Order: sequence, then C-alpha cells, then structure tokens
Amino acid sequence: QVQLVESGGGLVQAGGSLRLSCAASGRAFSTYVMGWFRQALGKEREFVAAISWSGGTTYYADSVRGRFTISRDNAKNTVYLQMNSLKSEDTAVYYCAADRGPLNSVVVRTLSRYNYWGQGTQVTVSS
Repeated sequence: QVQLVESGGGLVQAGGSLRLSCAASGRAFSTYVMGWFRQALGKEREFVAAISWSGGTTYYADSVRGRFTISRDNAKNTVYLQMNSLKSEDTAVYYCAADRGPLNSVVVRTLSRYNYWGQGTQVTVSS
C-alpha cells in the first residue's frame, strides 16, 4: 500500500510555471506506475500525464504535451509535474495516483486502474 501527498499548487498568471510534487510513503515506490490527473470545477477528472516505474516512458494528454513534464525520483519516493506556459484552462485540482498494473498508452489514461490517490492540490491560472 502507498500513501500519496501532493504539494506545489497555487495561483499563477497565464504563461507562468509551477512544479507539483507528489510524495509517496510506503514500500516499493519504484514498482508503481504513477499518474497525474486533474479535475476542473463541474467537470470530470481527466488524465494529464503518467510515467513508468523507472521513468523511462512517459505519456501525456494532448492538451498538455509540450508544456508539462512528468518525472520521478525513486530515491526520494517522489513524482513531479513541471507545468510551463500555463493557461487559464489548466485551472483545476491536480491529483497524483499510483498503481502496479500494466503499462500501455490506453491503460495509463484510465482512472479506474489506479488504486491509490492523493488528496489533490489546487492550481489556479489567472488570465
């Protein structure tokens, strides 16, 4: 089992940057596929990015590709989401998630495959 705690959210102007962190407690962090999702007010939770166990493979939603970068440091049990060129439509609560399941471009985008979730961190982008 793993517990996840996100941090790094806040208020930023459009065009600015933020880096989110997700610290994991528990054992064997390096055996988990990690994902970032977001949920805007009144909308469904959506996939943002995911990363493989070693960090060698990454996946992105089309809406963030080229602006966001997911990475992980297994020695620190932490996954990051660097967000650049932020837009007002990036405003949402951002959640990290973990699972030990398979790794492919369809499964990593599926909310239901993730067994562990953080509490979320608010990102607000002002225009």
